Amino acid sequence: MSEVLGLISTSHVPAIGDAIHKGLKQDPYWRAFFDGFGEVHRWLASHPPDLVVVVYNDHGLNFFLDKMPTFAVGAAHVYTSSDEGWGLPTIPPVDGDAKLSWALIEALVADEFDPVSCQEMHIDHAVTIPLQLCWPDQALPVKILPVCVNTVQHPLPSAKRCLAFGRSIGRALAAYPEAMNIVTLATGGLSHQLDGARAGFINAEFDAECLEAIASDPDGLCKYSNHDLVALSGTQGVEILNWLVGRGVLDGAWGVGKARETHRNYHIPISNTAAALQLLEPVAG
Repeated sequence: MSEVLGLISTSHVPAIGDAIHKGLKQDPYWRAFFDGFGEVHRWLASHPPDLVVVVYNDHGLNFFLDKMPTFAVGAAHVYTSSDEGWGLPTIPPVDGDAKLSWALIEALVADEFDPVSCQEMHIDHAVTIPLQLCWPDQALPVKILPVCVNTVQHPLPSAKRCLAFGRSIGRALAAYPEAMNIVTLATGGLSHQLDGARAGFINAEFDAECLEAIASDPDGLCKYSNHDLVALSGTQGVEILNWLVGRGVLDGAWGVGKARETHRNYHIPISNTAAALQLLEPVAG
């Protein structure tokens, strides 16, 4: 049987990729952010996964405003990155596991979710940067299974729907009969707004509430509508929905309430974004 080992959640700001490319990890502006990953690197070394389920939002590489699925699941044998216009280097192609992907898609449909299945799929900075943060300066040692969530074009899925979607994913992974160690990687946020009158908006108080809720009470975030989330965390702060999907995976795999936070880092600003990192593991025993 497969086993979900934990959840890593982190920001995916393109400027992070630029700092990696330019060797700025120990620059005073960046050091506090990059140093926060030391514990994650140690944890991954002691809990090496075979595959990473990456929960993220696409930024126009696969889907644009004229075609925006609520949920999409990669079902490819390999995933490639492309130039998005940020000047970031692409990464080598990353292997997928189409067999597991189709098992997951079938389980989601049986659970009355309707994801778009993508037998060809490009990965953008929301996938490549978190992978580089988790496995720096080395060839990627894992396969990936991308799960894309619409946080761009309204109407967006609700927090409740995203948490339920993640729980369905977790149940499917835990039921997969082949032996496989899996880590979930949720990316995006936290609070930020890129344009409009509130460009540069950051809400550290609400970010702290979100981090606490993701760790111990994800259902508590379901009281917020997406309009609430935009008001409290900025237009792009709704990427917290990706974190809720990732947290739901743990509930589905382990049982509700059986996760605990073992590491957290929060830093502002990265570009104009509140950058966060969180590691969740199963409750001992």
